[in-house]
Amino acid sequence: MKRVYFIGAGGIGMAALERYFLSKGMTVAGYDRTPTALTRELIHEGVAISYEDSVEAAVPAEFRTPSPDTLVVYTPAVPHDSEVMTFFREGGFNLVKRAKALGHITEGSKALCFSGTHGKTTTSSMAAHILHSQPLGCNAFLGGILLRYNSNLMLSPTSPYTVAEADEYDRSFHQLRPYIAVVTATDPDHLDIYGTEEAYLESFAHFTELIRPDGALLVHTGLKLVPRPPKGVKTYTYSRHEGDFHAGNIRRGDGRIVFDFVYPGGVLRDIELGVPVDINIDNAVAALAACWLTGELDLEAARRAVASYPGVERRFQVHMRQPGPQGKVVIDDYAHHPDELRSSISSVRALYPGRHLTVAFQPHLYTRTRDFAPEFAEALSMADAVVLADIYPAREEPIPGVSSKIIFDRINLADKVMISKDDFVNTMKNRNFDILLTVGAGDLSFLVPELCMAVDPGSTISYEND
Repeated sequence: MKRVYFIGAGGIGMAALERYFLSKGMTVAGYDRTPTALTRELIHEGVAISYEDSVEAAVPAEFRTPSPDTLVVYTPAVPHDSEVMTFFREGGFNLVKRAKALGHITEGSKALCFSGTHGKTTTSSMAAHILHSQPLGCNAFLGGILLRYNSNLMLSPTSPYTVAEADEYDRSFHQLRPYIAVVTATDPDHLDIYGTEEAYLESFAHFTELIRPDGALLVHTGLKLVPRPPKGVKTYTYSRHEGDFHAGNIRRGDGRIVFDFVYPGGVLRDIELGVPVDINIDNAVAALAACWLTGELDLEAARRAVASYPGVERRFQVHMRQPGPQGKVVIDDYAHHPDELRSSISSVRALYPGRHLTVAFQPHLYTRTRDFAPEFAEALSMADAVVLADIYPAREEPIPGVSSKIIFDRINLADKVMISKDDFVNTMKNRNFDILLTVGAGDLSFLVPELCMAVDPGSTISYEND
């Protein structure tokens, strides 16, 4: 194989594959609907990306004839009637989903696969950072940009281990064959695909059937999931407070969280979180546990790695922090499910007790808004003020009667306002906020740096390599 074309080239999961194939010396090109910071980075790295949905504009000449040397990778998020998609689908090309391509890449290694409604990006990136700190290293295909690495891809020519985010959307994770499988959460999501909670849980149960017989399964306690691992697979539980792996002696203070990592037969004391928010206690326990299950973990190096973990772009990322006890703070988080929203808001409350919290939320998908409007409103009511943007449609067409207003009307707060995304920066500048948390999986986050520069350019935070 010499050439790989990506339909939906700007997706975060696609980006890791593009970088992987570039590292193998292949010609890489693709199409996506809109330019982003990520697509610009990929173009700079050598991927030829077009934003025009036409074969003439988006498909280079060497990709237009089917060949064993050409692979076409697509994401289900791309509309079925896309001109570029139709060309490759009807033209006799070797066309595979992103997940299948990832499955082929990882099948020859010992894959640590992190699944779950939420937590999988942070937990998998923590595990990758931990293994990267070890002599054995790792390969990693992550669902977020790991800060200070400035990438979502890690490569090691000698490591037998690959860390991969196992995405349940469109049952993508069924293309993987885990050595160690982790399930962080199974709260219903993607009901546009699954239809029912039962079907969603069944999909996770099938995922556990795909574990290698010499492998292991790690499941968060309290889930409705009934796993079905193959014979020979060892099953473990984890959580913040209980399970085969858990946190003990949790201490909070002065902006720090420290705990003891309790594992079968031992305790690793005084683990300090590099990103000190409560949900990262669970995430760190899962990451440490998965790495411990390899049987090759240097515990002292792992302790240092958790403390130095830089975080993932858009996962509770602090963009601005003015000095002093009353300085303005801006945090951006990818939370786009009601449970994630509650967790994110609770984490800010714990970090900044007594401060006035404004939450700016951009709902993601019409179907998710329709299915969870009451739960979103309940979570947003935990704030002091809410700024609610229009729905980010992503891959979906509008649904009659579904808009941000069905959330807005249910929010139990006096201080709430609806805005368009284009009004975000001016609205927030004029509100004189105290603590601002922006949440959602859409494109509102792209405006956060502009807002911070407008409010106080001296207090923005840089995450360049150091």
